[in-house]
Amino acid sequence: MRKDRFDKKFYLVREDVLPEAMKKTLDAKEMIERGKAESVWDAVQKVDLSRSAFYKYRDTVFPFHTVVKERLITLFFHLEDRSGTLSHLLGVVASSGCNVLTIHQTIPLQGRANVTLSLNVTEMGIEIEELLARLRKLEFVEKVEVLGTGA
Repeated sequence: MRKDRFDKKFYLVREDVLPEAMKKTLDAKEMIERGKAESVWDAVQKVDLSRSAFYKYRDTVFPFHTVVKERLITLFFHLEDRSGTLSHLLGVVASSGCNVLTIHQTIPLQGRANVTLSLNVTEMGIEIEELLARLRKLEFVEKVEVLGTGA
């Protein structure tokens, strides 16, 4: 089973010791977020970074302010298509103190459905790692991925 980034340790590191590719990745991500680049290709061209380096670091390096400002997380699930699974999943999320911001569910195909949840975890009473562990233990959950965090 693949470990999500929340199963790993995090470190606070000064900018001057970061590799150049990580700094450029942060610059490219900011350009995309602010609309100063129309695509990843456009952003990496502007900061002189390879696309492979961008994709290598994009989900592993974050500006400090985005991590501490507001605790939002987007989770992606592969679920078995059974009656009540979404309701049970949302019950676990709510009992953990999360506030559901958005829900997107695909039409079930071949007995499986994909669900994406965006959650505000600011008031959550447990660590994110514990929430992920609880969700993975649900018998109808085949996969949980963290798609993104921040504000």
